[in-house]
Amino acid sequence: MASKKELFLSALRNDQPPKFMGHAFDAFPQEVAFGPAGPEVLFHAVIDPISNWDVINHSGRLYKDFWGVTHRYLPDEGDPGIIPLTDSNNQVIKDMEHWRDYVVFPEIPKDLDWSYAQAQCKAAHDRGELVMVPTFRGLFERLHSLRAFENVMEDIALCPDEVEEFYDAYLDWKLEVVKQLIDNLDFDMLHSHDDLGAKEKLFFSPNTFREQLKPRYTKLYEYCHSRGILVQHHCDCYITPFAADFAEMGVDMWQGALPTNDIVLIQKQLNEKGYNMLLMGGLESAIIDDKGASEEQIRAEVRRAIDTYAPGGHFLPCIGSINCLFPENEVIVIDEMNRYGAEWVSKHS
Repeated sequence: MASKKELFLSALRNDQPPKFMGHAFDAFPQEVAFGPAGPEVLFHAVIDPISNWDVINHSGRLYKDFWGVTHRYLPDEGDPGIIPLTDSNNQVIKDMEHWRDYVVFPEIPKDLDWSYAQAQCKAAHDRGELVMVPTFRGLFERLHSLRAFENVMEDIALCPDEVEEFYDAYLDWKLEVVKQLIDNLDFDMLHSHDDLGAKEKLFFSPNTFREQLKPRYTKLYEYCHSRGILVQHHCDCYITPFAADFAEMGVDMWQGALPTNDIVLIQKQLNEKGYNMLLMGGLESAIIDDKGASEEQIRAEVRRAIDTYAPGGHFLPCIGSINCLFPENEVIVIDEMNRYGAEWVSKHS
């Protein structure tokens, strides 16, 4: 009998007939910790020391990180995650044309404790699970944390050279992060986080994406592949016009494929161009993560997604935001993904 890891890798290869259709994170660790003393969370990844140092081990009503960015994170008051509060008054980059005068790239500490993450990676491998390590704050997200979002939108059009210079400099920093992750940890895939649109619209044109972001991400993901690491890019937003470009730039898994995207069209594009990229998503969060949703409404949405997208291949159902805000909903979602997914496979194998 195939293991969960083998079944996931079969879906990743788009084997036909399909051998697995179920919760996309079923073969990943189900509980990990944010560091030696951090809280247990259902994130399906081993949280590394650089992510802890750079992003996660901060909290407060108004705090500044090592980049000088102002955030709010009060989990006890219901904050679902870290919330950058960048505006025109507190933005780090005051003038995009002179961004180098404002941005100081923090030096990654040389004395980070890798032992706890190494132990988690080993334990997950010993259980036969796939091991994923994240890197947060992608190219675009880092820029609009340092500069007010509306200003970034103007900069992309009015100061493209400076925007690309920033991306190149940040890419160098990010490459060093990824190198250290691979040098110190035994893992299978990188979870790369960068949202590039809203739920139903792009933030910028496909041409802008192809000129400013695609070449840099291609370089980053080529490095990952050269070191034997698969790439999972989280982007839970609308990107239909350049979704196929994700495959071209080396994304093995697009996690967060919202149904506001034309997933059926994207599947056809992947097949026509001979690309292989797993689409992890398909579920409408407004239904499955609604506190007032009934169990039948949640299960019906899962069945709709599988019936609509599974026939096109390159697909596993997945919560776009990785986890539901309401754990009681998530239990139902995961149960139906695996229950109905197994039923679907039995009919189509």
